[in-house]
Amino acid sequence: MHFHKHTEQNLKNSKTEAARIEKIITEYNDKTFGFDISHYQKKEDIKWDSLTIANDGINLEFVVMRATMGKKKKDKHFDEFWEKAKENKLIRGAYHFYRADEDPVMQANNYLKSVKLENGDLRPVLDIERVPRRKSHEKFIEDLKVWLKIVEEKYGKKPIIYTYYHYYKDYLKGEINDYPLWLANYNDVMIPSPEDDWKMWQFTENGIVKGINTKVDLNIYNGNLWSFKSLTLD
Repeated sequence: MHFHKHTEQNLKNSKTEAARIEKIITEYNDKTFGFDISHYQKKEDIKWDSLTIANDGINLEFVVMRATMGKKKKDKHFDEFWEKAKENKLIRGAYHFYRADEDPVMQANNYLKSVKLENGDLRPVLDIERVPRRKSHEKFIEDLKVWLKIVEEKYGKKPIIYTYYHYYKDYLKGEINDYPLWLANYNDVMIPSPEDDWKMWQFTENGIVKGINTKVDLNIYNGNLWSFKSLTLD
């Protein structure tokens, strides 16, 4: 009995979410769409040569994938996904999952050792979504800047910062300026942040993509494909 009610609620929620996704895609249909993945997706789930959304109406132009986590871990699917993206002519990006209590120099070195970015790839991406348990806020920001500086020096471009809208507002805003901002916001809004200059928006984790057997995170770059190249390495 409870289960039936729960299922009904889930069905209602997924219909609401599907309508929200459709509304956003319609509103932004002249922008550039992409997706992001990690080891949570299985290799056999993705048919790389035909990835579209909105009943084939919109091609996915970019994919951002998890490369490294903390000071020594690497995503087990990264190398294969990285090659597949290139073979299928997607603009590809690699993100580092930042562990707030770990050493930033070791984390930057882990990323630089594991990822070989080429011209046309997205500049490095830092995923920051946890707060440290053992550091002051000042030390945390100082360390974050160390990671960003090391990686920026290597590639000559400011890394993209990925985080949730509320996390950015509560912990990063005003501390870290001039970095391209990629915000996650799954609320029923038509813009990820009313007050920040965002470049990319992860607007759902329940995206339906033709060519992928599981639900995935979908993203919008706030511009056309030509201007998206301002975020790539040259």
